Amino acid sequence: MSKHFVPENLPTHLQHYIGGQFVDSIGGETFEVLDPVTNQTYATAAAGQKADIDAAVAAATEAFKNGPWPTMSPRARAKVLYKIADAVVAQEDRLAEMETFDTGLPITQARGQAQRAAENFRFFADLIVAQHDTALKVPGSQLNYVNRKPIGVAGLITPWNTPFMLESWKLAPSIASGCTVVLKPAEFTPLSASLWATIFEEAGLPAGVFNLVNGIGEEAGDALVKHPKVPLISFTGESSTGQLIYRNCAENLKGMSMELGGKSPAIVFADADFDAAIDSTLFGVFSLNGERCTAGSRILVERPIYEKFVEAYAARAKNIKVGDPHDPTTQVGALVHPEHYNKVMSYVEIGKTEGRVVAGGGRPENLPEGQENGSYVAPTVFADVAPDARIFQEEIFGPVVAITPFDTDAEALELANNTKYGLAAYVWTNDLKRAHNFAQDVEAGMVWLNSHNVRDLRSPFGGVKASGLGHEGGYRSIDFYTDQQAVHITLGEVHTPKFGA
Repeated sequence: MSKHFVPENLPTHLQHYIGGQFVDSIGGETFEVLDPVTNQTYATAAAGQKADIDAAVAAATEAFKNGPWPTMSPRARAKVLYKIADAVVAQEDRLAEMETFDTGLPITQARGQAQRAAENFRFFADLIVAQHDTALKVPGSQLNYVNRKPIGVAGLITPWNTPFMLESWKLAPSIASGCTVVLKPAEFTPLSASLWATIFEEAGLPAGVFNLVNGIGEEAGDALVKHPKVPLISFTGESSTGQLIYRNCAENLKGMSMELGGKSPAIVFADADFDAAIDSTLFGVFSLNGERCTAGSRILVERPIYEKFVEAYAARAKNIKVGDPHDPTTQVGALVHPEHYNKVMSYVEIGKTEGRVVAGGGRPENLPEGQENGSYVAPTVFADVAPDARIFQEEIFGPVVAITPFDTDAEALELANNTKYGLAAYVWTNDLKRAHNFAQDVEAGMVWLNSHNVRDLRSPFGGVKASGLGHEGGYRSIDFYTDQQAVHITLGEVHTPKFGA
């Protein structure tokens, strides 16, 4: 496939969606959106400023205070969420083409995103209907029960890797809970987010419940975080941005949920299923172009199988097909944006001074015609990387992996925990006791034993240390978007000291 594929009827200008209307920025500001395989501008987008965030928050506040959505029964809200899920699935082909075009993700990996996004809406529809609130009784003395109430306007700030699906992770529980929302999608990838407005309209979501403001983080994102009428911020992105948001939320004591960066270890013991570990650790860092927070980007291998592992891993990495994201045989596409490409390539150069290059190490050869300027990086593998190396310690967020040997279980644990991050960990061993004990001792919010990232929506998703604050998933998401009010009723005699009698 040499000619670059462009989806039909591609918008050339993306607007905000506020109070049920598509609108431009009040001051007319715009920014350019690039296609990562040519790095050419294909569209402009309205660039949200403080005035646009103010308008979106006003619409969301009106819908929360005076609209029907927060007071509708869980079943009535669930019916709308099911319609949203069906509408998302109906858009699957269109969504995959747009997502691939906008992000550079391989089309085969973009195809599953609509199904996963739809499942988020179905899951939270079921959850709010099944939800029951606590009642605590002391017979003859006291009855206590809990009222659960949506908090208000939620500010949702989402990243550019698998944007549509990650937007659904926040939109589904916040809307299901009865909140109204202002979504600020990542500026690199605003295309698929533009589908939400019509999906929600057709499903019957009342105007003002969902609002979208495009723009860059320092302008639109900053205004949303600082807005005094937005009591909640849910953010997925890079850890230093998370620290800045944390500081800015302090002024108004906002609730925060943050899923931040990662440098997740995959620990492969000598007794592991060797072939399965190779398959999984390759997929774990090179799928989604390596642009995934849970990527197993540090592979720790027990010494007896280390050389065999490095050789087998490198041979496979060299075989990975890099190319046009729209080609169904492509396994690694183009990185999202020149700015990010330059960051990843700078780490590849740093890595050459910190480890042994056994695969990749630069741009791939034989790129498709017309895509020679695309943001392509060959899958890159560094072996013999020291624990204090920058490529061992810092998040690269691209198709780059560091492999390091270890001799003992204690050393493996020390290496695994030896970064500021703590999002995920992957443990490969057939020793049952070792697997469970290692999982408990590793500093990670999520651990997978003998598998890559396979998720159950009921389980908590989040990290420790610099990888996040709070958890999402299942009832934890509902807890974040709702206030729990305790109501106490006395059933017996109350003995009150008679002050001043």
